[in-house]
Amino acid sequence: MKSLFLRFAKDESGATAIEYGLIAALISVVAITTLTTVGNKLNSKFTAISNGLN
Repeated sequence: MKSLFLRFAKDESGATAIEYGLIAALISVVAITTLTTVGNKLNSKFTAISNGLN
């Protein structure tokens, strides 16, 4: 039983998967924030162009 617990304590494969998941989540948050900001700027730019053409 002790060897089973020691082997479980030394296993780091789950920690690696969690780290990759956190990195993917961080990249997703940054991408969503960036795309939202760019989208809002493009929307205001196209609105300005549309108003200029009228």
